[in-house]
Amino acid sequence: MQHIIDYFDHIPSTHRALILAGGILFFWLIEGVIPLFGFGYNKWKHASTNLFFTVTTIVVNFAFALLIVKTSDWAVAHRFGLLYLVDMPLWVFLLAGLLLLDLVGAYSVHFIEHKIKFMWKFHMVHHADTHVDTTTANRHHPGESVFRAVFTLLGVIVCGAPMWLVMMYQSISVVLTQFNHANIRLPLWLDTAISWVLVSPNMHKVHHHYVRPQTDSNYGNIFSVWDRLFGTFNYTPVDQLRYGLDVLDDATDENIPYQLRVPFNKKIKTDY
Repeated sequence: MQHIIDYFDHIPSTHRALILAGGILFFWLIEGVIPLFGFGYNKWKHASTNLFFTVTTIVVNFAFALLIVKTSDWAVAHRFGLLYLVDMPLWVFLLAGLLLLDLVGAYSVHFIEHKIKFMWKFHMVHHADTHVDTTTANRHHPGESVFRAVFTLLGVIVCGAPMWLVMMYQSISVVLTQFNHANIRLPLWLDTAISWVLVSPNMHKVHHHYVRPQTDSNYGNIFSVWDRLFGTFNYTPVDQLRYGLDVLDDATDENIPYQLRVPFNKKIKTDY
């Protein structure tokens, strides 16, 4: 266990980049073998749009990195946060930390983005993708990336998470998000079994349905427990799903300038 902690406490930037790129490549290849949907699309053009937003997400995360590190170091030094309320074995500390970071830094901000009009307009860019695959995982408008970075910082404060735990969470999050966005078909029994603990591909695809109530469900990032606990879990068979949003023109989903302007386009209707 200590070796794992030491690794994530000093994880090189090159390793983090390899986790990101390696995950995309791995699931990209798997999509070609066991696709969920046979998209008739230009996969490279589609990927280029989503990779543009992946790069902007990385830039925003770098901008917040030092602040997150300093906050984590302060919390650990002062034993500030929920993880220090009681003494616990290291493995419990690790699991509790991952769950709390997932709740505050991922589930909560995702839920709120669907409830506040201003934030929803930025999050619409993620939902605008009409061909959801593994490259969709980090398709976030730069404004949304800021929201998520702020909530990551809030998660560190609430938990008092040390940086090794933050790095572990983010590494797992990258791979699991690529996994549950991937256009892959798993045996139904396997996908269902996974969804009792982790967010499975079928579970997350429901969230990308183009209309409510499915759009406003299954907010989880890594763990599915939060959706089940807070009543936001929805099961809809994948063959009934259609990606995109009913208030957007599907033809604009790969138009980067258009997508960057979506949050500021007053002609785009919302239900809020």
